[in-house]
Amino acid sequence: MTEKQASRLAELLQYNLRAVRAYLLKEDFQFFWDYLSPYWAGKFLDRWCFRTMRSRIEPMKKVARMLRQHRPLLMNWFRAKGALSNSVVEGFNTKLKLTTRKAYGFSSFRTIEIALYHTLGALPEPESAHKFC
Repeated sequence: MTEKQASRLAELLQYNLRAVRAYLLKEDFQFFWDYLSPYWAGKFLDRWCFRTMRSRIEPMKKVARMLRQHRPLLMNWFRAKGALSNSVVEGFNTKLKLTTRKAYGFSSFRTIEIALYHTLGALPEPESAHKFC
């Protein structure tokens, strides 16, 4: 933050507004991603959700409930040491959309399915993908 922003935040903190408390909770949650250990990240997440549920700010409570539901999935990110990303899924989706666009006018879904098997590669191909006369 700039010096002007910091002084404005200090002024707003005096009023204890819900918007200010929500902003501080949001900023505090950013520390979650700095943890290396899944154990300590889980402890932080539990504490943060507990404080958020007591904040009486309904949108933030909704976020805390969602995070509690997805806690095991969030902890997987720490177990994988942050090495996972959704780039593989995005790549598959891009290839899928391109192949579907190219397959416009194919007569059946089965034909599009076979084209996808060929395009995406390393996927199991159906036994009789082609019939030669």
